[in-house]
Amino acid sequence: MAQIYLPTPLRRLTAGQARVNAPGQTVEEALLALERQFPGVREQLREPTGEVRPFINVFVNGIEMRQLAGPATPLGEGDEISIVPAMAGGCGLTLL
Repeated sequence: MAQIYLPTPLRRLTAGQARVNAPGQTVEEALLALERQFPGVREQLREPTGEVRPFINVFVNGIEMRQLAGPATPLGEGDEISIVPAMAGGCGLTLL
């Protein structure tokens, strides 16, 4: 069973839990289990097509899943999945 680490914005959907256990042999199966356990998570993580949103990074043991086998990335007992929304912005200063 993998352990999923959730960013602060998703914790409102998990009763404040920062980590949850999710069964599954792949990242996709673990994400589906997370979505079944906590209604509303799917809408935050996925496009209407079912793909993980491009600005959501999913790491497996510190490696972004898109660099591995994507949602089909296999999971072992004790693997860690981290969901990290991309950050953007800045102060807009131009350095000369």
